Amino acid sequence: MSFTLAIVGRPNVGKSTLFNRLVGKRLALVDDQPGVTRDLREGAARLADLKFTVIDTAGLEEATDESLEGRMRKLTERAVDMADICLFMIDARVGVTPTDQVFAEILRKRADHVILAANKGEGSAADAGVIEAYSLGLGEPIRLSAEHGEGLNDLYSQLQPLSDEFDLRADQATDTPDIDVAFDEDEDDPDYVPVPTNAKPLQVAVVGRPNAGKSTLINKILGEERLLTGPEAGITRDAISLRIEWSGVDGPAVPMRIFDTAGMRKKAKVQGKLEKLSVGDGLRAVKFAEVVVVLLDAEIPFEQQDLRIADLAEREGRAVVIAVNKWDVEDEKQAKLKDLKESFERLLPQLRGAPLITVSAKTGRGLDRLQAAIMRAYDMWNRRVTTAHLNRWLSGMVEAHPPPAPQGKRIKLRYMTQAKTRPPGFVVMCSHPDKVPESYSRYLVNGLRVDFDMPGTPIRLYMRGQNDQNPYKGRKKAPPSKLRKHTQGRRSD
Repeated sequence: MSFTLAIVGRPNVGKSTLFNRLVGKRLALVDDQPGVTRDLREGAARLADLKFTVIDTAGLEEATDESLEGRMRKLTERAVDMADICLFMIDARVGVTPTDQVFAEILRKRADHVILAANKGEGSAADAGVIEAYSLGLGEPIRLSAEHGEGLNDLYSQLQPLSDEFDLRADQATDTPDIDVAFDEDEDDPDYVPVPTNAKPLQVAVVGRPNAGKSTLINKILGEERLLTGPEAGITRDAISLRIEWSGVDGPAVPMRIFDTAGMRKKAKVQGKLEKLSVGDGLRAVKFAEVVVVLLDAEIPFEQQDLRIADLAEREGRAVVIAVNKWDVEDEKQAKLKDLKESFERLLPQLRGAPLITVSAKTGRGLDRLQAAIMRAYDMWNRRVTTAHLNRWLSGMVEAHPPPAPQGKRIKLRYMTQAKTRPPGFVVMCSHPDKVPESYSRYLVNGLRVDFDMPGTPIRLYMRGQNDQNPYKGRKKAPPSKLRKHTQGRRSD
């Protein structure tokens, strides 16, 4: 990436729409109502032959106190300081407002490079607004339509000379590029576990109910106030991904991409269109994650919605870690921990053995244990067992508890092999696979968890039938004349 571009402006001028167009994906939530974006979202953008990092910011508000709007403004100002170039957007149909003039003055003082863009510039209704934009004193405005992709050539013309300047600085700063190349030399080894690298970081999603402390926890892991937090429930709307090198107490730093998701309420309580989009964004983050951290509130743990979220992660086949937040305000810690473990085993039997970690996002206690639990869950999620071990194990399980005989026909389990990892999936070749009861499959899955050290990992077990019939049954017999010719040919040889 040659440079960083921050898109700033008033609420509802089209910043997220342009962000989605530059990254080529619908990453940021877009809606007609103002103030949809609250956190900083980064993405890898491309415009013709330019490759750069683009930052979508919250709409600039005039509030400067500790209100939600004031905290959003501080994050946006931080993005201005981080970025190499600021793209200041106004609404060409509305024209220049007093708020635009205030923020133009701020950008003139804080940013080194500012590009002015008049968005929603399609049609003659935007002519007056484009001309009025000259009064901001930021140079000639670019007439854009982020919705329809118009004016991107003019944006490219403005970015191209600045890109060459930043590329020259980068070449002078470093003699050799820092490239991380991962060689998977041991993929045939049954004990091999892929190691996260900068090119392929470990994907971790933090999910839970609103106001459980997800954003606060990620800020504490990052060591900086990167995400918007506060006492209000439902602050986070987008699923924000952040890159981090998270090092534990004993192990080296592990490259991770952590997803902060919106709080998920009960489906019946999700009414507005925007909240539905936010929850859908969080569900997609769960599907693409490798490890899912289900964050609970220590005061009201294992609510019905918590159980649904954990069950969703298990059904998606993700490695699951249960983290109980706000542990610093708990008085009777030992008694509370005992109750938590009992409730966990009783309410989530499908995740029996998964890590249960107590943390405090406010003080940072327990983060080392959380990192170790994430890595252990990831290792078990990639666990592979050799076919020889599986078949010896299967013989012992069948001998200890033979399968039933529906309608007097004994089910024969012939052999077993592991078909996949992430999560571990096993195939058992047997007779009458459709008659194997669910209880016997659970018996085998629970045995796999215990005997091969995979507690809490989602395990997939498939029963497949095996054809016992004569492979030549049903084929037509060759005519006697052909049989004689074939026999004579072999005798002559």
